[in-house]
Amino acid sequence: MAQILKIFKSPVVLASRNKTATSKSSPSQYCVNLVKTHDYENFLCTLLLPKAARSAAFAVRAFNIEVARVADQTSEGNLAAMRMKFWEESLDKLYGNKAPEHPVALELARIVGKHNLLKRQLSRLVSARSKILLTFSFESMELMEKYAEESVSPVYYLILQASGVQNLHADHAASHLGKAQGLTNLLRSLPYNANRRQLLLPQDVLIKHSVSQEDILRQRNSNAIKQVVFDIASSANLHLQKARSLRNDVPKEALVIFLPAVAISNFLENLRNVDFDVFT
Repeated sequence: MAQILKIFKSPVVLASRNKTATSKSSPSQYCVNLVKTHDYENFLCTLLLPKAARSAAFAVRAFNIEVARVADQTSEGNLAAMRMKFWEESLDKLYGNKAPEHPVALELARIVGKHNLLKRQLSRLVSARSKILLTFSFESMELMEKYAEESVSPVYYLILQASGVQNLHADHAASHLGKAQGLTNLLRSLPYNANRRQLLLPQDVLIKHSVSQEDILRQRNSNAIKQVVFDIASSANLHLQKARSLRNDVPKEALVIFLPAVAISNFLENLRNVDFDVFT
């Protein structure tokens, strides 16, 4: 944690925080800048990875950002589907040594060639986002957790692979941490999504607390909304604690990969301090 804070306070990092990825960057630097701009907490954690795994982590995280941004770039369903199809086809091409001329695809192709990363895990990131574009809702908490894992855990599996870590306990930790991070990501994005009239919340939890979508959009029935947020945050915390319980069984070289747990824990603690009012 001290290392993370030291990097966070570095004048060099602070001065460059707002730099955006540009076409003038090399594919590798483009990925670094993209993560720095859109996923700053994970950017800081990735800086602490061993050099051999760092570039792979930035490439994988940049790919996940590009896929995640599709829903934010357009509200037109067909256009979003076309953009998601581009990334799906890009995976096919880069695994066939024909990466498209996109900096993230080019860097990912280099990393895949170097570390022989599993295509299946990258495809899971695309399929998870593609499915949610069709519904923008979850019928149950179970399906919300499944989406959380599918949209985040593969990132950890791939970084573990690039780091040469093959360990069942590390995989289990990655699964739980991915669920925790995915759920907190959804809570963090709730105000933004509410402004776009898109509510990625489990219907069974809304029904349990007698909360309608209009309640959330208009931010009324606030105590009941807090109960919904509490239930989701509790699930995230449960998975975070399960991941941490495996700490002594995970190889030491894998522990640095799971540093984002610090940011997840901080978010949940801050949420508790405001009585689970996610709109504060």
